Amino acid sequence: MPNFPNPLRRKHLRLRDFDYTQNGAYFVTICTHSRRRLLGDVVDDKVVLSAEGRIVLECWQDLTNHYPHIELDDFVVMPNHVHGIVVITDSDKDFSPTDPEARLKPATTKSHSLPEVIRGFKTFSARSINRLRNSAGEPVWQRNYYEHVIRDETSLRMIREYIVNNPAKWAEDRYNPGNAPSDAW
Repeated sequence: MPNFPNPLRRKHLRLRDFDYTQNGAYFVTICTHSRRRLLGDVVDDKVVLSAEGRIVLECWQDLTNHYPHIELDDFVVMPNHVHGIVVITDSDKDFSPTDPEARLKPATTKSHSLPEVIRGFKTFSARSINRLRNSAGEPVWQRNYYEHVIRDETSLRMIREYIVNNPAKWAEDRYNPGNAPSDAW
């Protein structure tokens, strides 16, 4: 009898055996639950945030108050997802996200892992959005998120451009429900 993959088993998105507490820059994409257009709309190639989108932006900007070993780089709120760059760094030294030597040095104090930071962001923003909508416990975000370890300056520059230009490319965006077959959403 053939061994078919279990359709209920989730694919692992994180790199196996990678230490997500180590210094580095990480690109993340987080989608709303069922990719609902909850966070705003794109008008004339610019994002007009809804009240929920403003909450998401505020929660992202507030992350450094909860996680002192991170820095936030470019970020955009789209109608049904967000893109951002999180830099995990030691608090005791300056850090360039593309300095390979900095990644080899042990952290002098405990830093949080990327999954912890993203879990915090999703929790803080979902609670505030649900309080606004008076809908406690309703899912706001998809269960997982996409991440990419930024390994060099060229990659960092390209990802920054992608984030900044994302609203202008919404009409072609793969996360735009208008670009998917009707049964895909």
